[in-house]
Parts: sequence; C-alpha cells; structure tokens
Amino acid sequence: MIENTLEDIAEKILALDEASLTSLWEKYKDKLEHFASTKEWERSAIIFFIINSVKVKNSIFNDQIINRQKDAPESRKAPSDVPYLKRIK
Repeated sequence: MIENTLEDIAEKILALDEASLTSLWEKYKDKLEHFASTKEWERSAIIFFIINSVKVKNSIFNDQIINRQKDAPESRKAPSDVPYLKRIK
C-alpha cells in the first residue's frame, strides 16, 4: 500500500514541469528556513525537497544522455573514411 502510494506520487511529480517547480524553489526555501512546529512547515519542507529531487534527477538524466551520445559510435562513416569508388563497365 505504501509503495503504491509512493509510486503514484512519483508519477504525479514526474508530470510536473521543472521550470514551474523551480519558480517555487525560493518560496519554499524561505518557509523551510522559518521553522514553525506546524503541518504547514512540514509540507513546505517536503515540497522543497521534492523540487530539489526533480532538479537533481533531471541533471543526472541530462548528464547521462550527453555521455551516451559522446560514447556512441557514429552510425555513418565520415566522408574522409568512405573509399572512393568508381563504376567500371
């Protein structure tokens, strides 16, 4: 039950736009820094770390994509590697 709930939350978070989340980062950082023993502060702490988690996940994802593209063999030979062929009849 808990795992299913967390997976549902993760799916909803993945559907959110990083730019929109980032625009809320400062707001929740301020709330987090002004501790209050309230549910609102606790929610703000969770939201702040969710925003950071999405940013970190996207950074890792993008780095991996870039690294894979660098390491991938070229699908076509460069023009200098293609031998000159001439049709002879």
